[in-house]
Amino acid sequence: MGEVVQMHFTTVDYVIFAVLLVASAGIGLFYAFSGGRQRTTQEFLMADRSMSCLPVSLSLLATFQSAVAILGAPSEVYTFGTQYWFLGCSYFLGLLIPAHVFIPVFYRLRLSSAYEYLELRFNKTVRICGTVTFIFQMVIYMGVVLYAPALALNAVTGFDLWGAVLAMGLVCTLYTVLGGLKAVIWTDVFQTVVMFAGQLAVIVVGTSQAGGIAEVWRKAVNGSRIAGLDLNPDPLQRHSFWTLSVGGIFLMLALYGVNQAQVQRYLSSRTEKEAVMSCYVVFPCQQIVLCLGCLMGLVMFARYGENSPLDKGYVKTNDQMVLYFVMDVFRDLPGLSGLFVACLFSGALSTISSAFNSLATVTMEDLIKPHFPNMAEAKATLLSKGLALVYGLVCLAMAYIASIMGSVLQAAFSIFGMLGGPLLGLFCLGMFFPWANPIGAVLGLAAGLAMAFWIGIGSFVMRMSGPTPLPPLNTTALPLFDNMTTTILTSLVSIPTSKPRLTGVEALYSLSYMWYSAHNSATVVVVGLLVSLLTGPMKEKELTPGTVFPVLGTLLFFLPERYREKLCCVTPLTQKPEQINTQPYQMAKKEGNGTAYCKEDMVTELKEAESDRAETEDEDLDTKTALPSCQLTATTVQETPL
Repeated sequence: MGEVVQMHFTTVDYVIFAVLLVASAGIGLFYAFSGGRQRTTQEFLMADRSMSCLPVSLSLLATFQSAVAILGAPSEVYTFGTQYWFLGCSYFLGLLIPAHVFIPVFYRLRLSSAYEYLELRFNKTVRICGTVTFIFQMVIYMGVVLYAPALALNAVTGFDLWGAVLAMGLVCTLYTVLGGLKAVIWTDVFQTVVMFAGQLAVIVVGTSQAGGIAEVWRKAVNGSRIAGLDLNPDPLQRHSFWTLSVGGIFLMLALYGVNQAQVQRYLSSRTEKEAVMSCYVVFPCQQIVLCLGCLMGLVMFARYGENSPLDKGYVKTNDQMVLYFVMDVFRDLPGLSGLFVACLFSGALSTISSAFNSLATVTMEDLIKPHFPNMAEAKATLLSKGLALVYGLVCLAMAYIASIMGSVLQAAFSIFGMLGGPLLGLFCLGMFFPWANPIGAVLGLAAGLAMAFWIGIGSFVMRMSGPTPLPPLNTTALPLFDNMTTTILTSLVSIPTSKPRLTGVEALYSLSYMWYSAHNSATVVVVGLLVSLLTGPMKEKELTPGTVFPVLGTLLFFLPERYREKLCCVTPLTQKPEQINTQPYQMAKKEGNGTAYCKEDMVTELKEAESDRAETEDEDLDTKTALPSCQLTATTVQETPL
């Protein structure tokens, strides 16, 4: 075995890396001193709901594409072949469902936090459970996503480990605290461009050095790295067409449907139509990202064949292998390896800035504002900035903890992954099943989390104590959706070998990690529905208008109306946002009897909006009725079918 080989950066590489950090900080400063100067929580946390489609879609993409993904995808393809590419099939439904189900519900309710929905649909307890799960998930993840690429970079290039971690952490905290969500979204746009440039540079130079794209393809075919369509339905098989394309849909939904970091971007859009369009624009971009990752893996294979730098002992883990390959390719081209490192850290910056901003939002909206409803706007904005700063420092602390824990690094990734599925299940339970009640929601979430940890920890222990030797532990999680959903240890899934069919608990532990999200969310829904039916299902009149998507009503169109009414399948979705005055649902809080009441300090706003609308729509004057001073019954808001 050879020693770990270090290749060093030139001055030009360091300059390019510095330019990335300065430009990112510059964008933050620009938004700190322009426009509304981040003086309101609406501007700081929601970008004044004024963003257009393109920046939102590129920001959605950047949040999804982290440094670990950039390093992980090529090493996955290099090791196992292009089967991973079939993940792209899951993007169709994985983005169509958020665009036409989740976005309309969230946008029309005029929420700031995705977890606000849980209170409107269930109650405050469910909202707090969802919020706490999300905070736990993101705090664990932030430090690791910052530390893991810095560790790989340090091992391969000698780049100062804590210099990289501190530079990124502090710059990211600076532009998130000063510039708010607008700065986060526009830096994401810039960082997405850098990511594409870095990956393209590696592929173009690497392909030309390997003798052209035809030669790369020929070597990949000869090395059995071009995978065919594997239609094996076995859920224990690590990657097959069904595992990737169907299991992947649930990963996508957990990421693009209900995750606060992404929901916040939809809600920052000018209109619902622009939010839906941003989902459509993300689709081709994701396919390009996936193809770039696969191409880079094939170019690596064309260069090294079966003699990987990992086998030769030049590097210790898969993520280091990709960096070794990049440094090897750019050995005589100063500046380009710096561009790739900028690309890598763009991935990390876009992820952790989204984490800071979304954590500040849920902490403010879900944990602080409900207890201090009359807090002054200036004070609330200052507190939001303080929260973003605190989470930035927590991120650096988590990176330090990750460095001490070493091999527990992988466990942090898998804990992150375990929590995505149950949260998806909780939202699906509320949105698609009108009779689900708060008790069912809380117990369903608890059952989903218990199932997630049981399978995750059980499979880890089983593989660690198995008779077969394991591949070395890896600091890189599998790249699939590692930002916001299921990053499971590479070590959890050893290279497939012929083995006897597993049964019982062993089979459960051997479930492909791609099915984790589907399995855990299904657990939440099933347990939640059973408990709801046993403890007294909710009646249709008890539901806050607009919190249930009428999917059951559509599917059961053939039933007589009276049966559909019994199943709570009659109510349509709320009216379109352009027909909504201000924030009727954001102001509405449910009481146990199904009525909703206004927050005292918002009644005036609603009345003003009513009178404004009365002035502009004279023909509706006769039909208007004065709102009571403190009661807004659920029937007051007129429902308009889509």
